[in-house]
Amino acid sequence: MTVTLKDIARQVNRSVTTVSRALHDCADVSPETRDLVKYTAAQLGYAPNVVAQRLQKQRTETIGLILPHHGPRLSDPSFGDMLTGVVDAIAGAGLDLLISSAGDVPDETPLYRQRIGSRRVDGFWVVRTRCHDPRIRYLIEQGAAFVACGRVMEAWDFPYVDVDYKHGMRSLVQHLCQLGHRRIAFVTGWSDLTSVHHQRQSFVQSVSELGLDDDPELIVEGEMSQHGGYRAAQVLFSQRQPATAIIASTDLMALGVMSAAQDQGLEVGSDVAVAGFDDIPLAETAHPTLTTVRQPAYQMGQLAGQMLAALAQGRPITRPHVLLEPSLIIRQSTNLDLWL
Repeated sequence: MTVTLKDIARQVNRSVTTVSRALHDCADVSPETRDLVKYTAAQLGYAPNVVAQRLQKQRTETIGLILPHHGPRLSDPSFGDMLTGVVDAIAGAGLDLLISSAGDVPDETPLYRQRIGSRRVDGFWVVRTRCHDPRIRYLIEQGAAFVACGRVMEAWDFPYVDVDYKHGMRSLVQHLCQLGHRRIAFVTGWSDLTSVHHQRQSFVQSVSELGLDDDPELIVEGEMSQHGGYRAAQVLFSQRQPATAIIASTDLMALGVMSAAQDQGLEVGSDVAVAGFDDIPLAETAHPTLTTVRQPAYQMGQLAGQMLAALAQGRPITRPHVLLEPSLIIRQSTNLDLWL
């Protein structure tokens, strides 16, 4: 049997209004009455009607995440860390995360329109931003509350948390150049992603500034997975003058590059250097271990979650634009001398 406010009111001989205000710690209810009401509620096994409370406040206390057509997948280790950071932050504010997928639909705007129309969420978390992102354009036009993990090329003002991909790529190219590599390749993810755009822009600029080979055939685009990295590396290894070092947009792609190199009979870290981005757990246990750019994925998610909680609760965001600096982690895949 469900215990109601009326049941508690009858038990403590108070009005339903007094009981409700006591349970919400209102200042106009005496401490003695608050203690009596809460004790009685616990004894009777009272559980508040969360749905009714949310309707009364005109808030769903839910954040929406619509996974785009091109990922990321929930199994992606880096995205998993970011997701954990968001959930930890919003859960601390009493909010839930509603995850849905766009499936094979390349334009997720109708799904956002549906969520806004049905008022199922208080705000949105947008991931894997594109250079010219229709999702963000639509959310800005609608005045919807949202936070993005990523930027766009337009000068739109919206809250975001992102990583300085240009700095990370520059540090990788400089590291490989210092090791004596002159012909460095880049296995790039999807070119319409803002993160990949910044990586590629920095790669081309760094190669030019350091006087390295700037052969356009050294840039190969692939699917952002191990299989995608493997196939892109096969293209590079088939060239008449193969690269001596390969950088990949993600660690998963870099692990695919390493597999392709080993299948070619090459020793990674000696015959060819390989590096990635993210610093997922597999990077530290791969054979050889993977040089990478560590991105603070959990911190990104946590900061985004804190922003989302503020928006959902009508509080101002004190720092709406956050650009985190990644760090270079050097391991055996670029320097076999690091064997323990």
